[in-house]
Amino acid sequence: MIKNHLPAVLIALIALAAPALAAETTSDPGPQREFHARMKVCEACHGQNGVPKTATIPIITGQQENYLAKQIHDFRSGDRKIEVMAWMADALSESELEPTVANFAKKTWPSRSAGAASVPPPRGVAVCQSCHQQNFLGAAQAEGMTTPRLAGQNYEYLVEAMGRFADGERTNNADMVQIMKAISPADREAMARYLSSL
Repeated sequence: MIKNHLPAVLIALIALAAPALAAETTSDPGPQREFHARMKVCEACHGQNGVPKTATIPIITGQQENYLAKQIHDFRSGDRKIEVMAWMADALSESELEPTVANFAKKTWPSRSAGAASVPPPRGVAVCQSCHQQNFLGAAQAEGMTTPRLAGQNYEYLVEAMGRFADGERTNNADMVQIMKAISPADREAMARYLSSL
């Protein structure tokens, strides 16, 4: 179903980015114009201010740079399957990959909305800390992999990502597949609620 709507989705993304792009092209006539246009298309979903348009889309501004690079490679290779993202990843040249992930990684993670309730740590969340750090901000691991920041990530995205790992739909991290399979849906939901509240 997504496949049939891909052209319409891409047209909509470009249309959303068009006003900002038009303003920028008048002040940026140089070779960076196409790159900036692609960033505007990314921001059409992931949000210009770092807040995604829908809660099932992950926050990527301020995310770990090496993690973002791995996801782009995984979308390209088909190890991670989201058709719009596969198209976007394929549209980036090798020379654009590093500046793209750096562009998002160097930005500030969006702040939580005022008044968001603090949630007590649920059982099992310590398993996340072994890789994602005590504060869940993510970090480089001994084997060279980088884990993503989970603190403050969208609840809906976290629940969906955990479920996809548990169901074997997302397989671009074998450890996550095994860990999420061992955690009940109710516990995954509680973990997502807690992590999104940080």
